Amino acid sequence: MQNDKAQAQQNAPLIKHAGFLEFTRCPACFFLLFYFTISDPDGRIILFALLKNKENHTKGLVFISMKKGKPSALLPIAVFLVFYLGLGIYSEYILKIPMGFYNIPIVVAFLAAILVACLQNRSVPFEEKLALMGQGIGDKNIITMLLIFLAAGTFVGVVGRSSAESVAYFMLSWIPAKYAVAVLFVVACFVSTAMGTSVGTITLLVPIAAAVAETSGFSLALCVASVMGGSMFGDNLSFISDTTIAACNGQGCEMKDKFRENFWIALPAALAALALILVISFRQAPGTPIVHEYRLLQMVPYLLVLIGGIAGIQVFVVLLIGIASGAVIMLGTGQTTLWDMLSSMGSGTSGMFETCMVAILVAAMCALIRENGGFTVLLRAIHKIFRGKKGGQLGVGILVALLDIATANNTVAIVMANPIAKQMSEDYGITPRKTASLLDTFSCISQGILPYGAQMLVAISAVHELGYELSAFEIMANLFYPGMLLVSSLIFIFVLPDRKNAESNT
Repeated sequence: MQNDKAQAQQNAPLIKHAGFLEFTRCPACFFLLFYFTISDPDGRIILFALLKNKENHTKGLVFISMKKGKPSALLPIAVFLVFYLGLGIYSEYILKIPMGFYNIPIVVAFLAAILVACLQNRSVPFEEKLALMGQGIGDKNIITMLLIFLAAGTFVGVVGRSSAESVAYFMLSWIPAKYAVAVLFVVACFVSTAMGTSVGTITLLVPIAAAVAETSGFSLALCVASVMGGSMFGDNLSFISDTTIAACNGQGCEMKDKFRENFWIALPAALAALALILVISFRQAPGTPIVHEYRLLQMVPYLLVLIGGIAGIQVFVVLLIGIASGAVIMLGTGQTTLWDMLSSMGSGTSGMFETCMVAILVAAMCALIRENGGFTVLLRAIHKIFRGKKGGQLGVGILVALLDIATANNTVAIVMANPIAKQMSEDYGITPRKTASLLDTFSCISQGILPYGAQMLVAISAVHELGYELSAFEIMANLFYPGMLLVSSLIFIFVLPDRKNAESNT
């Protein structure tokens, strides 16, 4: 420490800022009473802090050196946005290529961004940059996230679509015709929570929604939008959703804690959306809803995963139970053969490969951006705009929503926002589980209404394949859940007081 201090004095730095901080707790029960920062010729911020202990005895000066932020350090993110968002919009809306936005290789876009990050800061050798990227990728949370992604893919591959169809048709078979659209919303909530994927839920339920609209007389846009809204409910809450996995592992909190925090935001929004759907449904004249066969036994794996997750069982154990029960049921009932199941398991895991690769590349890119001071720039800007703990929570939400609008992928947005949000949570005193909840919730709000988002594009494609015409804006006019979720989130942040038990860093 003394050598560092002497080196800083030798560099003849210039004092840039001085001020007082009161009641700021530091390690070993010392209080930071006075600080000042100086900037050395190497572009680093030097922090000196005078500490006093509880007995009012001076501890002395503490010397800290950290990278000074420069706006140019954020250039890799700009390159990614231009490459991915720019080309995506051009192909989707100018060239009119169906699903053109998702034809842009996101992995290549991140590779281009990493190349730019490597070309920056030439004072750092390339070998050291590789080491920095390796440290970012080797983080425990990243490794855990990757393994959970693969396990979740295996589970979906084992149970297949038939199990989710049984859940949907079971719920639809027990309701009067006038409640058909409301039940579509509820079914989508449960199925997406069990499956952990909004896109998968939409793919599964949109054909059912179209059939309900045709046979009952309800608006097709209302039926499809209800499925989309319900699918985002589960995407936000599910224990095997990649957004939940990414948010919890990035912030270092337990999934059950995030679920409990998130549930009281999502439930009021879902109830409000359900009420709006019922009001609109009662104004229309329904006919006869569809009836389809279902198998109760095939619902068991999803129910076990849902119950195990809510009970707080370790996520790997929950997924293992789901995989094992699904395999026994599917093989025992003759729904598949051993070799077909192994093939399906492989397909399920391979479906997660791109998500895993994106998580790896984002970790590498963020490690370089952090070293170059990019996060310091973002944090400084956010601190200027958002004040206090509540402002910090809103800042976390806006950050991930903007990244989601740019990438049209809420999982990627969460992974990109995680390091910055982690630092913000520490600066503003926000608990990890609340930060994870805000990341997941606000990313789902934006993703649920994007006209170029995967959920919207898949829904429209499924409708068109069935011979119907429906635009994104017709669906958006009937999307009630994302709007209600935004209102609920703002009330959660600014109106409701923090719960006492939320103050612990769990």
